[in-house]
Amino acid sequence: FQYFFSLSPPLSSKVERFAGSSDTVETRKIFPRRSLVMESCPSIKNIILLDSEGQRVAVKYYSDDWPTNSAKEAFEKSVSTKTQKTNARTEAEIAMFENNIVVYKFVQDLHFFVTGGEDENELILATVLQGFFDAVGLLLRGNVDKKEALENLDLILLCLDEIVDGGIILETDANVIAGKVASHSMDAGGPLSEQTISQALATAREHLTRSLLK
Repeated sequence: FQYFFSLSPPLSSKVERFAGSSDTVETRKIFPRRSLVMESCPSIKNIILLDSEGQRVAVKYYSDDWPTNSAKEAFEKSVSTKTQKTNARTEAEIAMFENNIVVYKFVQDLHFFVTGGEDENELILATVLQGFFDAVGLLLRGNVDKKEALENLDLILLCLDEIVDGGIILETDANVIAGKVASHSMDAGGPLSEQTISQALATAREHLTRSLLK
């Protein structure tokens, strides 16, 4: 069985059971833990960026659950197939399968995924996903599609390195992530300029203002 639900304010979610039949739709509320800092450190198993056909754009694995490249590709194909018909463009959604929680969001022809263990806090996974999603948007100057992503793949890979290291979450603030990636790019003689960083941060502030006014 596969379970899917949307993560949306006030953190109440609709759960559907996919079993090839019209099973009863259940309702589940997601309540944040007392603190995002749990007794055991949150762990990310992978961050995946695919195109709309399930083809790999950029991925990082931090778990031995998928020991071979074939196993990783099979998981990516499964995730893509299972989520293909869901509406994850307006808000992030969550799928549970293969004893993992996968949080995902789509834009244009790019599909963003973050995977954690079945006992992981969904809110933390969603925060990591949103940080990755927004940082990529800033770095690609709002032109978030496969063509632009492939042309700036080095920036996206740097972005992943700034978010998670060895499964441990380092940063989820898109402004900070994009700023660090831009700095690395300038140090390496990359295409980003100081003006680009300022534009990215200005765009982020504008998005934040809009979200607060909603």
